[in-house]
Amino acid sequence: MKTLEQQYQVAKERYAEVGVDTDKAIAKLKTIPVSMHCWQGDDVGGFENMGSDLGGGLAVTGNYPGKARNPVELKADIEKAFSLIPGKQRLNLHSFYVEFPAGKKVDRDKLRPEHYKSWIEWAKSLGIGMDFNPTCFAHPKAADGFTLSHKDKSIRQFWINHCIACRKVGAAMGQALGTPTVTNIWIPDGMKDTPADRKGPRERLNEALDQVFAEKINPKYNLDAIEGKLFGVGVESYTVGSHEFYLAYAAKKGKLVTLDAGHYHPTESISDKISSVLTFVDEILLHVSRGVRWDSDHVIVLNDELIAIAEELVRGNYLERTHIGLDYFDASINRVAAWVIGMRNMLRALCIALLEPNKKLAALEAEGDFTSRLALMEELKTMPFSAVWDYYCSQQNVPVGTNWLAEVKKYEANVL
Repeated sequence: MKTLEQQYQVAKERYAEVGVDTDKAIAKLKTIPVSMHCWQGDDVGGFENMGSDLGGGLAVTGNYPGKARNPVELKADIEKAFSLIPGKQRLNLHSFYVEFPAGKKVDRDKLRPEHYKSWIEWAKSLGIGMDFNPTCFAHPKAADGFTLSHKDKSIRQFWINHCIACRKVGAAMGQALGTPTVTNIWIPDGMKDTPADRKGPRERLNEALDQVFAEKINPKYNLDAIEGKLFGVGVESYTVGSHEFYLAYAAKKGKLVTLDAGHYHPTESISDKISSVLTFVDEILLHVSRGVRWDSDHVIVLNDELIAIAEELVRGNYLERTHIGLDYFDASINRVAAWVIGMRNMLRALCIALLEPNKKLAALEAEGDFTSRLALMEELKTMPFSAVWDYYCSQQNVPVGTNWLAEVKKYEANVL
């Protein structure tokens, strides 16, 4: 049986035949950061203990043992996952994973960078960057399903203040860690049945966002993103922060648009939206998830859509303008494994995309030789990308193939 090195050399020669340098592809893959979402580890629980249901159309299903119960356990689980994932990682944190110093709790509108000192120091010790999110759900003031577009001015101001506070936390993270934090705003606001007034909530949301973003923050430290959605459970008929609303706002105000793979109609794909959006905004945030019939946030698998997303990023030369993060939660399987499967699949998809002779394909298309374009695209599907991926994993000192699963099973037995 050939060694990994021998298998890689064969693959390298095969790819060279179609004009691809596998060494360059691996070198590029090493530089692409993917932000892993903390909320997979504890079923979107957080550490506030506010006593409220998630709400906002969010639901985590399953009761697999091993859920992280506190910051120490969650950080240990994250570190274990990171040890099994090649490449450059980041961590995406929701604000309600706050650790209050000496137990001195404050409400969300009064959060400050010092409340995240432990997370920042931990990230610095690992040499990773962080991303951040206001948590506009699982709170008494979000119980009726409205936050930044709430008709009650005092409640609306509470959420405005929360988002302002989170931007400052994000900036502190970015400054301390030496890489910009993407602070992403998603709100659950909407209605179960057909509204009589679609205009009012959107006007209020527009005004609220203007207040949230009024203070200029150095983009070296913090980047603002806004995330739309088609619908959620309990808000099936009307979502205030729709894709069209946020796309228009971002294009006009210079913000990042967040494209979440589960936030559109099942027949839509975000791979087709990337080039359209990046024609009019400078940067985007991707939340890579997998919807099954609806925005169900399943663990991402290496399917056609995931590969198409990665291919679009590479073909359009969009990697430098795109921030990639994962967003799903599955409590029916080992939570550390869910992280590892998703992260490795995202990186595997990027590996496949980087091994594509995109200049050659584009040239064939420009010449009108669609026959050759299709033929080459089909041949690429069975090229030995797995040998390149396995070699990359071995270079990064992480398990090759399914060997990582034994590590997770051992961790489950001894720790989880």
